[in-house]
Amino acid sequence: MSSFFFSQLDSEPEFIARLKEYSDETQEQIYVIHSPLGDEKYSYDYEDSVVVLCPKRKLSFVNIGDDNELFDEYVDDFVEDLGSISDKYMYRLTIGRPKKWKNKLVSTYEEAPEDIEKFLDENELIDDGDKKLSELLISLLTGSINDIDRVGGDVPQTLLEKVKQRILLFDGEQTRFIYDYEEGSKVTIQGLSGTGKTELLLHKLKEIYLKDSDSRIMLTCHNRILAEKLRKRIPSFFNFMKVEQQIKWNERLWCVHAWGSLSDKDSGAYRNICDFYELTFHRFSRSMSFDRACRLALDEIDALGGVSAKGYVYDYVLLDESQDFPDSFVELCQMVSKESVYVAGDIFQSIFDEDIVSSVSPNFLLSKCYRTDPRTLMFSHAVGMGLFERPPLRWLDDEEWEKCGYIVEYDKAEEICTLSREPLRRFDDLGEVLKESVSLINTDDSDSESHVIKCIREIQAKNPEVTADDIGIIFIGHNQDGYDLADRLGFMVPREFDWPVNKAYETKATYSNHLFISNKNNVKGLEFPFVICVSDKIRRGLNYRNALYMMLTRSFLKTYFLVPRATNEEVFDCFAGGLEEINKNGRMRVRVPTAEERDKIRTRIQHIGKNLSYDEFIDSVFDELGIPSKCRKPLYESTKSIIGDNFDRENALEIVSFNFSKMDY
Repeated sequence: MSSFFFSQLDSEPEFIARLKEYSDETQEQIYVIHSPLGDEKYSYDYEDSVVVLCPKRKLSFVNIGDDNELFDEYVDDFVEDLGSISDKYMYRLTIGRPKKWKNKLVSTYEEAPEDIEKFLDENELIDDGDKKLSELLISLLTGSINDIDRVGGDVPQTLLEKVKQRILLFDGEQTRFIYDYEEGSKVTIQGLSGTGKTELLLHKLKEIYLKDSDSRIMLTCHNRILAEKLRKRIPSFFNFMKVEQQIKWNERLWCVHAWGSLSDKDSGAYRNICDFYELTFHRFSRSMSFDRACRLALDEIDALGGVSAKGYVYDYVLLDESQDFPDSFVELCQMVSKESVYVAGDIFQSIFDEDIVSSVSPNFLLSKCYRTDPRTLMFSHAVGMGLFERPPLRWLDDEEWEKCGYIVEYDKAEEICTLSREPLRRFDDLGEVLKESVSLINTDDSDSESHVIKCIREIQAKNPEVTADDIGIIFIGHNQDGYDLADRLGFMVPREFDWPVNKAYETKATYSNHLFISNKNNVKGLEFPFVICVSDKIRRGLNYRNALYMMLTRSFLKTYFLVPRATNEEVFDCFAGGLEEINKNGRMRVRVPTAEERDKIRTRIQHIGKNLSYDEFIDSVFDELGIPSKCRKPLYESTKSIIGDNFDRENALEIVSFNFSKMDY
């Protein structure tokens, strides 16, 4: 199903079929509706009429029947209703009443046009203000409501303003999820980082919250910072979506991370479930993983006779970042939910899954990233998968590349694969100013903090309106250096820029008007116009590369990647060459691995970590670092609380080294 085309109609008349074909061929977003989406109160007597919506074009009313009088009434009623929707969402103060924009933004056709290209060309808008106004009207009609205070009515002038004020419109697949979805015990959404999964969950939350005033809903994720950010965001989201019902926290709606603590029954999803069924609540320990805790809860509920004795805890559960959860937690949520569990995850967040696509079998697959510049996404995938190196760490088959939004071409003579991505509406008019979306910076000549400060100054010089909220600094490394860097920046940034600093790995929160600094473990689900990623030695550990991918894709404008060349001679030039091709030509040209290399890649992914028990794995890390016996138990617990049952040696070495350096023994 095309992500560029959406039709509200159950049938597909010839005119609609030609529109769909044109949309697929040109990769141009087109919506065909009969009534405004997202509000069932708007209905019309005349069924043989549609509205064709296409960004930067007029709203085109088309009569696909033969009653022109009823068609004219339909147009008048529809425009009047659009004015009411505009008033409801506070757009009217910005865009004005229908009489202000109807003549220049509405076209009518008493017969369906034969020539689709001519039809769209004659409705094309020239004035930038009219183009923006058209997109605002489309957002109202498709239910993709934008915060009018954010997008404004004026045409933005600077690059940062253009990106910040970009009007977000659901694509075809996103719109189908909201309006054409199938109910079931589990509905799965999978997509790349930045494809709008969390936004869709919020729209789904609004819909089910309003549909049943007695429903009980849990929105949960693994990460504490993300859970707190979501909880803060829900009230403002409900406000601008004009949800009139009061939010009844911890009565009808919970938004917490997955585990929770014994002292507060509403601190986590698992903790809340345990309280409802009076189950044994298990804390994390050396022998108690989250997976085991959930499986014990499942067994205990079964032993009590299932959910029938006490009923269901929730009507709906919405899981964000589902790739962080064991299957047992999803199963537990399904067991205790009366209606549906909506599961949203990133098919690439674990880019070393043995089968990246078929293993998830989603109901909805989102392949277009609307946060991150396509060039940033390509570079991040290449770094994460080792595509510029020989042999690569990961390779996908053609179907998997395509499911992840790539266009695949081969030069068999040179054994080269060219990978590119479809153009995105969010960046389609910024080509002249977005000359590069990633800068690879060699930090050999001075300390990392000097380069970070230099990057911030460059951002300020090019974007005078930039604020502390617009920049995120993320570090990854094997030792204490990243935390020392954060400490030094904590002194330098307030002095240099008069910005307070938030070390998120300590606060586990985000604060407005603070420069965000964190390690790789506290940035999932966050985004910034600009991201500065600081690394030391680039390792080939699979989870290490996963983390790099996740870090680099946090930006929606530009990423600065700070790496010392001297300690990365094998990969630095590979990265630089690959990035030059991406920035220059918008594509990756990578050598196709041989059959023997693919077998080795597959074998490594299948068997990594399976030859040792987890305890033996951690003990081997302790042995490598020379950790004294008396320090091993607390280090084991603190390490497992961060990385779980993950057999990633580089990550474990980094965490153990840091925690050991903080111990007084």
